[in-house]
Amino acid sequence: MTLASRARYWLPLLPLLGLLGVTYWLDQQVRPEAAKETGPLRHDPDAVMENFSAVRMNEQGEPRFVMYAAKMQHYPDDDSTTLDAPRLTSLSVGKPTVHAVSRRAEVSGSGEEVFMHDDVEVLREASAGRGEMTLQTDYLRVLPDRNWADTDRPVAIFDARNTIHGVGLEMDNEARTLKLLSQVRSVHEPR
Repeated sequence: MTLASRARYWLPLLPLLGLLGVTYWLDQQVRPEAAKETGPLRHDPDAVMENFSAVRMNEQGEPRFVMYAAKMQHYPDDDSTTLDAPRLTSLSVGKPTVHAVSRRAEVSGSGEEVFMHDDVEVLREASAGRGEMTLQTDYLRVLPDRNWADTDRPVAIFDARNTIHGVGLEMDNEARTLKLLSQVRSVHEPR
């Protein structure tokens, strides 16, 4: 076989080889850059909602806990959720309704903990025998299922006749108790 006759057999394959090369090059151009195996995961939201609200029900199908936020962002790398301007409301039959607001908050991946930050204010509505009470701090951890909140930061508590300041707080709305942990100062105004 001569060189010319061998070239005749390979000539139809040249366009196919060229097409294969162009296809490979195009595939490389449109493929996203692979993440480095050793680098940290990116902390980008996979879901963003504005004017978000959620209701958790009790066993009887009644609202137990309501959460609202101006903006909610979920992050898949650590399964966390951030809230802008959150408002939480705890509803319990026979107990006063408790509202908590702050500038921002994070919700744990399991949803069992809410960490409220910046200008946190808690309002416990008046109930039989007890007046309205307001609590202010810059950080509060809330456990909605347990009707519990705590902080290790300075706290100010106000009601109709009392102003109380302290550092650290444990609030159990189920048992209707409030415990200040240290540096407690109180001013009581008689009727």
